[in-house]
Amino acid sequence: MKNNLFFPISVITLLIFEACNSSEKPSYQIEKEDVESHIIHLSSDEFKGRKPFTEGETKTLAYLEQAYRDLGLEPGNGDSYFQEVPMVSIFSKPAPSMTIKSKEKKIELKGLEDYVIWTQRTDSLLTIDEVELVFAGYGIVAPEYGWNDYKNIDVNGKIVVLLVNDPGYGTEDVTLFRGNTMTYYGRWTYKMEEAAKQGALGILIIHETGPAGYGFNVIQNNWNTSRLSLDIRNNPTYQAMFEGWITKPVAGQLFAMAGLDETDLFEKAKKSDFQAIQMNLTASTSMEVEAEYNVSKNVIAKVTGTKYPDQYTIYTAHWDHLGIGTPDETGDSIYNGAWDNASGTAALLGLAKAFNAEKPERSVVFLTVTAEEQGLLGSLYYAQNPIFPKEKTVANINLDGLNPYGKMKDVPIIGMGQSELEDILNVELEKTGRYSVGESIPSAGWYFRSDHFNFAKIGIPALYLGIGIDHVESGKEFGKQLEEKYNSAVYHKPSDNYDPENWDYEAMLGDIQLLYEVGKKLSNSTDWPNWKEGSEFKTIRDGYMKR
Repeated sequence: MKNNLFFPISVITLLIFEACNSSEKPSYQIEKEDVESHIIHLSSDEFKGRKPFTEGETKTLAYLEQAYRDLGLEPGNGDSYFQEVPMVSIFSKPAPSMTIKSKEKKIELKGLEDYVIWTQRTDSLLTIDEVELVFAGYGIVAPEYGWNDYKNIDVNGKIVVLLVNDPGYGTEDVTLFRGNTMTYYGRWTYKMEEAAKQGALGILIIHETGPAGYGFNVIQNNWNTSRLSLDIRNNPTYQAMFEGWITKPVAGQLFAMAGLDETDLFEKAKKSDFQAIQMNLTASTSMEVEAEYNVSKNVIAKVTGTKYPDQYTIYTAHWDHLGIGTPDETGDSIYNGAWDNASGTAALLGLAKAFNAEKPERSVVFLTVTAEEQGLLGSLYYAQNPIFPKEKTVANINLDGLNPYGKMKDVPIIGMGQSELEDILNVELEKTGRYSVGESIPSAGWYFRSDHFNFAKIGIPALYLGIGIDHVESGKEFGKQLEEKYNSAVYHKPSDNYDPENWDYEAMLGDIQLLYEVGKKLSNSTDWPNWKEGSEFKTIRDGYMKR
C-alpha cells in the first residue's frame, strides 16, 4: 500500500498528468461580489487601520468571525474561530551614545546616526559595560553548505559584528550558497537568532544598502520606539541583551581601530574556512525599557475534507495594518491598508466561499493572522503552536497585497526554485496563457518577508506570488511604472485606500482564481509536494515526513 505521508518521486508528474488529462467539472468562479464588500468594510476609517491592541482589532475580529459564519464555515480551533497570540510591546530607549575602546583609543558613536539598537528583553534597565567585540563574518551555521562562522570561537557574553546577506551576494557563483539569490541565512533575522543561540550578548549587523535591500533610514525607524514580540514567559528562551545595526563607515572605523584590513576581511569572510576574529575592542552603552503585555488573535476557519479530513491545505493572509499614525500632506492619519492587506483578507473569504461550494477531499483552512506588520508574529505563533499538525499539512498558500492595477501576463514567484508547488502553479498558468518569473531583485530576500515564511521554517511547502509587470495591453515598461507609482505613493501610506475607479478587479480576481485552482488541485489529490533539491527547508520536511 502506498504511504501517502511519504514523498514519491513522481508527485509532480502525477499532478501534471492529472491536470492535463482529467475531465474535471468547471471550477467555482470567484466573482467581484465575493470580495469587494469585504475590502470596502475592512479598509474603511471605521476600522482605524486594523492595528493590533486597538479598537481596530476588535472590529476586525468581529467582522471576520461573522463573515466566516455567514459563509457556513466551521470554526478552525475547536469551537472557536480564534487563536490567541500573547505578545509584549517593548519600548526601547537607548542611551544617546555608545563608547568603543581599544587599548590606545576611545571613540563615541552617536545613536540613530551611527547605529540603531533595540532589545527583546523586558528588564527595565540594560547595561552594556566594556563588552568585547568579535567579527564573525556572515554569522552563518549551515551544515549543508559546509559552513560555520562560529567554529573554534566562544562568543558567549560578547558582541558579534556581522555582515548582511549571504557570502554569494555580488557573485554569479550559484554554488556559493545560491549566488545573488538570498537564502534564509542572509536575512538579518536569522543572523540575530543564530547569534543568540551562540550566547552572544549583543549583535551589530553592518548595514549596506545593496545587500540589505533598503537604506539605513529604514533601520532608523526602529530607534527609540516600541516593537512587538511574542510573549515567551511560559516558554523562556535566551535573548541577546540588544540587537541592531551599524553603518558601514562606522564599521570601517572599528576595523581600523582594531588594526584590521576591511577589504581583506570581507573577502576572507566569503570562504568556508573563515575564522572569526577577536577585535580587541569593547563597547559600552545602556538602554531603558518599558514592557506591556497583551493578547491579539489569529482568525481560523475551515472546510472539512470529504475523504481526508485530517490532511490540510492552509491559506494565509494578514488582517493587520499600521493603525493611526503620522498624517500625510492631506491631513489623513489613518493607514487603512486597502491593498495591504484588506485585499488578501477579503480574498480568503472569497476562496472560503468557493471551497465550501465545491467540498474538497482534503480539509482547507483559512488562517487570517495578526501582527505581520510587526514582524510576522501571528504566523510565527501559529508555526510554534500549530492547530493542525505540520506532518498533516500539505502546503501553505499566502496572499499579501493582490494586484489592483491591471492584468499581467507574468506572475512572479517569490523565492522561485524553492518548492514543487511552483510546478503545479505553472500548469495552471499555462491554461490561461500566462507565465511565471522570478522576483525582480532576488538578493532582497522577499521570500522571507511575509507570513508563508514561518510555514517554510517548519518544513511546510509554501507559495507566495508577486504582482508582475508584463501588462497585457501596454507591456512591461508601463507595468514597471504602475509598480513604481504604487510603491512610492501608496505602500505603507495613508493613501492606501479603496479606489473603485482605478482598481482593476478583473486582474485581482484572475490571481485569486489562480490560487484557488492550485489549492483545489492540492485538496483533491493524495500526493504531497515537497521542497526542491537545494532548498534550505527540504531537510526539515524530509526529517519528519519520512518518520
